[in-house]
Amino acid sequence: MSTRVPHPVFTEEMRKTHTILFPNMVDIHFRLLQNVLEQSGYHARLLTNEGSQVSSTGQKYVHNDTCYPALLTIGQMISALETGGYDPDRTALVLPQTGGGCRASNYVSLLRKALRDAGYPQVPVISLNLQGLDDSPGFKITLPLLRKMLACMAYGDLLMILANQVRPYELQSGQTDQLVDQWIRELSGQFETGAGYDLHAMKRNDGLIARSFHEVPVRRVPKVKTGVVGEIYVKYSALANNHLEEFLRQQDCEIMMPGIMQFLLYAADMPLEDVRLYGGKKSTQVLNGVMLTYLTKYESLVMDAIGLYPEFTVPARYRRLKELAGGLIGTGCKMGEGWLLTAEMAELAESGYGNIVCAQPFGCLPNHIAGKAMIAKVRRRYPEANIVAIDYDPGAARVNQENRIKLMLSIARENLQQRTAAAAD
Repeated sequence: MSTRVPHPVFTEEMRKTHTILFPNMVDIHFRLLQNVLEQSGYHARLLTNEGSQVSSTGQKYVHNDTCYPALLTIGQMISALETGGYDPDRTALVLPQTGGGCRASNYVSLLRKALRDAGYPQVPVISLNLQGLDDSPGFKITLPLLRKMLACMAYGDLLMILANQVRPYELQSGQTDQLVDQWIRELSGQFETGAGYDLHAMKRNDGLIARSFHEVPVRRVPKVKTGVVGEIYVKYSALANNHLEEFLRQQDCEIMMPGIMQFLLYAADMPLEDVRLYGGKKSTQVLNGVMLTYLTKYESLVMDAIGLYPEFTVPARYRRLKELAGGLIGTGCKMGEGWLLTAEMAELAESGYGNIVCAQPFGCLPNHIAGKAMIAKVRRRYPEANIVAIDYDPGAARVNQENRIKLMLSIARENLQQRTAAAAD
């Protein structure tokens, strides 16, 4: 006898009546995504509610052995419903899934159970995926919508990477953020007219974006260059990492945040790696091969645009990241961020951002293996790498986290002073 509990499904009629809430993770990317969903006929809202209430709500409805990202995303959604700002009878929730282990396939079921326990069994949950993991008749990822969503990720990476390399040096405070907002409006306007997401238009836009950041008046002085890696949600989400990027800026650092396109390439490539290692269906090779090729073109446009101006550091391409993993970790290690996390640390150390914060949920086994456990091997290859692993969970004190990062940065400043003095001699 089946024990499966039936759940509400997002129908075509709900598309007109329901507001779709989704949790924030990568701010620039998801602001673009919200606009694209709105233009596609959905009432979409990006959640920005924070504070202790989010964590406590998550702890109330998610088992305490479940990882921190699950606790926060579910807590943020249910907290938004509990505040009274949204009608539960006219609200739907959406979570992305890649079909992999951990959060990539399990969060939707956890969220549905939490909604029942919280008294909102009528709220439908949409699984945003390309694997057919769930059925939501009212939410269809058409080819134009998929292309726009992928374009949002590529544009988001470009804006994020350029902004992080300009903001610390801008002469007029706030100009970089104003430029980011301006491009979000411009790109969203292009999407609304059916433009801006084909490869030709993206090449043109990427070049214009790079030039606009190149033209921001700056005064470049030596600063501590800091990279951030880790579990994908904790790495990007200000809610999860206690506003880590903001804290690092306050410490007068230049930040390099690896782009989300590399993770999407990794997600497309890993089924091909499975076939290589274990065998499998030819259809898997064909479909994922097409996706990998398409994403690589997006990646190339972003990297080529950044490379137009010598003052900008161009992040390594996915192919190079996979090469860097060699000798450190096997590419069959693909649970969570897997070998990609290790490769990102190596790439940051190689490109001058060797002061690295590895942000991970406490008790996240994949991250402890591919992140924290690999630090010693990365340091052996890159002796100047200065890496600190920071655990994030409801019981972790923010002051302790920041003090550990400050200790890492104090070493980084000493090294910077020595290099600056040596260059002056």
